[in-house]
Amino acid sequence: MTPIISTKNLCKYYGEEDNITKAVDNVTLKIDKGEFVAIIGPSGSGKSTLMHIIGCLDKPTSGQFYLNNKQLIQFSENELAKIRNEQIGFVFQSFNLLPRTSAQKNVELPLVYAKVGAKERIERAQKLLSKLGLEQKFLSTPAKLSGGQQQRVAIARALINNPLILLADEPTGNLDTKASYEIMDILKKLNSDGITVIIITHESDIAKQAKRIISMIDGKIVSDKKISKAKK
Repeated sequence: MTPIISTKNLCKYYGEEDNITKAVDNVTLKIDKGEFVAIIGPSGSGKSTLMHIIGCLDKPTSGQFYLNNKQLIQFSENELAKIRNEQIGFVFQSFNLLPRTSAQKNVELPLVYAKVGAKERIERAQKLLSKLGLEQKFLSTPAKLSGGQQQRVAIARALINNPLILLADEPTGNLDTKASYEIMDILKKLNSDGITVIIITHESDIAKQAKRIISMIDGKIVSDKKISKAKK
């Protein structure tokens, strides 16, 4: 099987020669289509920087990076933006929703950029929101939603273009325990439907719900293990 994500000797360095920070240091990994992977590590371990590279939000200093068997190192910003919009969905700790915009309009936004017609945008947004248990919240703004509901809206927005990969950076970081486990249940269900899910977290109980855990410290992968059965 050709991995959906593959890196070899991937590095991301910041600073000058006498004061270099090695955010990602010689990382080699493969992630197959349909995997549910947690990348875990303390603050400053490089996990978010690695996610930004995998998500085509940032370029590495050196090394190789393949997404869907395409080497992306030399891609232009416009080419990377197209890949982000068509193949990758993003979920963030702070939700990143437009505050004065309804849940439905927030979910529609990527379709606006993709020049999808209004009727189809509405139908697709409402279908996804309903699937995530928000059929009564189409017109609610983020201020009228709980944290868990806001993250569901963010997940719907991430899924609206039918991405191959869902990248979630600390998706439970702003949620209470109950809402955190509800969001993880949603991610597990999406993974069972065939979406490759990669989460970044510093919480071991969240990471243990994935099927594979990659641990990072000081920009390096220090362990990579599969979990025999995802835990509730």
